[in-house]
Amino acid sequence: MTGTDIDGPDFFTDNALLAEPYEYLAALRDQCPVRREKHHDVVMVTGYEESLAVYNDADRFSSCISVTGPFPGFPVPLEGDDISGLIAGHRDELPMSDQLPTMDPPAHTQHRGLLTKMITPVRLRENEEFMQGLCALQYDSALGPDGKTEFIGQFASPFVMLVIADLLGVPEADHQEFVQSMLHGVAGSIGSSKGEALKQTPLQFLYGKFSAYIEERRRRPRNDVLTGLAQATFPDGSMPEVIDVVRVAANLFAAGQETTIRLLSSAVRILAEDQELQARLRADRGLLRNFIEEVLRYESPVRGDFRLSKVPVAVGGVELPAGTTLMLLNAAANRDPRQFTDPDAFDVDRENARFHFAFGRGAHICPGAALARTEARISLGQLLDRTTSIWIDEDFHGPADGREYHYIPTFILRGLTRLHIGYTQA
Repeated sequence: MTGTDIDGPDFFTDNALLAEPYEYLAALRDQCPVRREKHHDVVMVTGYEESLAVYNDADRFSSCISVTGPFPGFPVPLEGDDISGLIAGHRDELPMSDQLPTMDPPAHTQHRGLLTKMITPVRLRENEEFMQGLCALQYDSALGPDGKTEFIGQFASPFVMLVIADLLGVPEADHQEFVQSMLHGVAGSIGSSKGEALKQTPLQFLYGKFSAYIEERRRRPRNDVLTGLAQATFPDGSMPEVIDVVRVAANLFAAGQETTIRLLSSAVRILAEDQELQARLRADRGLLRNFIEEVLRYESPVRGDFRLSKVPVAVGGVELPAGTTLMLLNAAANRDPRQFTDPDAFDVDRENARFHFAFGRGAHICPGAALARTEARISLGQLLDRTTSIWIDEDFHGPADGREYHYIPTFILRGLTRLHIGYTQA
């Protein structure tokens, strides 16, 4: 791809490029791992070390635009050599400003501290027991005698939703209401490749449900997970407002689903496309953990994250003024040849696969990473147990030399909309 080609397509709105981004991202990195694109004036950070430096620098980079990037833009002109005051004064006007990914310290530190009360080691162990049983029940439904299924809709989406519902203590009587809600529309609205600004939070359903749960448990405590959430305090010991707890719970619920669904579907697609690799995992389940890490590196569910420079700063030797919008492209950093040998090859034996940025880094590293890995290990393991072979259903996706996959139209997430597979049951 030539330099002219780099400036031609619009990464944020060109759906063809969104479906096949890696050649474009490699061309950007080859020219310069910190390069400004012309369509929306975003500095694209495609290098591994360069991304790591920004992720780890919360003092000079704000996360206030982490979800929306250049859309709809900052409410006021970003002028001066230190825009910290402008960010503080106007951040509440930005979309998703009440969500954990867009917060900066000290608010981020306080609210993230609530997560330690939600995702405790004991709770994760209890949740893993639930996962095993739920996974079996979901496969009972998804894997019928006809030998065909749509993996995302029939298994991944309901499985992941109910796992997180259990982790957060949603009453079982309400589980189906959550399944039938419109929560999976979140993926298409955050980072829409139509260049649309997100004008209204897609989390209102969750806000309403969790507000009612928390308020009721504060009035009448019980011996359950929701009571633990209701009684959770900030790290300094102060009691948060109900809405503070609700926002953190809602973010974990929604964001954790979307990324894990994309991880599971990418993993199954890779296995179904490579019978030799599939045979290796069937013969040696010890490979499964590194396989999951390599999937996360190779097909990161989160394409990237945004930051706004508060002050003039150099990244990778490139001088950037205050007010610069940067996109940290996990999908590119995870294929940086300076970090990963032969990065465009899927290698289940890759020794440093776990060094990927699929869960981000720094203060905002994904708090649900351990949960996602466990969901993947359990669901993939049971899929291999229940089948002797899986393959791509050519009636829906075409032959091997002409596959057709459709991706969700967003520049934030990468994932299939549907994955039809065939299988023989064990």
